[in-house]
Amino acid sequence: MPKLTINSPAFLQWLAVLPEQLIWGQVRILTLQSSELASFELRHIADKDVPPESLATTSISQLRALAQNTQSGQFRPVKASPNLRRGWRSVAQDARQLEESLDLLYPGSIADWGAVQNPCFRVGTFREFTGRQTGMYRITQLLDDLQAGQAIAACCAVSFCLKRRYWTVDGLAPDDHSIKSLIPCLEPCAVMLEFARKAIKIEREDRTYLSLAASEIASIREALEHLSKHPPDELREGDVNASANPRRLQLLLGKLSAPPPLPKENAPE
Repeated sequence: MPKLTINSPAFLQWLAVLPEQLIWGQVRILTLQSSELASFELRHIADKDVPPESLATTSISQLRALAQNTQSGQFRPVKASPNLRRGWRSVAQDARQLEESLDLLYPGSIADWGAVQNPCFRVGTFREFTGRQTGMYRITQLLDDLQAGQAIAACCAVSFCLKRRYWTVDGLAPDDHSIKSLIPCLEPCAVMLEFARKAIKIEREDRTYLSLAASEIASIREALEHLSKHPPDELREGDVNASANPRRLQLLLGKLSAPPPLPKENAPE
């Protein structure tokens, strides 16, 4: 039997601990044993009980296109978003094809997993990341810890990204391993960076103060939650300038849920 050539040490390490079934993001990986060599079936986890003949046979070369758009045809700027299309089944005939398949569905995820396994691994912070930014993204350095934490919690919520966030900012803990997937997030992505840029611009806008009853705030919160889960079809996920962007709504929801600031005369010195 010819020996497979796999150049990625991280993938070899990952393969060595691969169980018979594994959930990677939204993909179920099932090891299929044969008389000579193991093959691997990949499908959406929501289709785990669907008969194979009811799913579209998808070649490895088609996986990149599959991961590009949602079920409704919207572009997926974050490949770890929980909106991977359903209704497909792909078979990797060997470990090399499995590595290629996962890199198309979740680019760089195995390498990031391997980095976390290194005993010398050290995760960066939001401050270190923004401190390296120049040009139009340099403004993200102006978010204070509370504002940065609110933006991160909104943009990286499990409803928007399945990666387990290791990086953080003072006052905000890394993601709990029980909430996110096994795919690690080692630094802010491009969408998070753009969202942070928008967040600091919002913070610098003129303030408008409203006097609302608790029941009115509850109504606003419920409306925001509904719109966040059911955004307009024409709204692009990465368009953080749109007022109805779900990440912006999540940021606002977080602020509505936060305790109000103390009046200056009662604030601790």
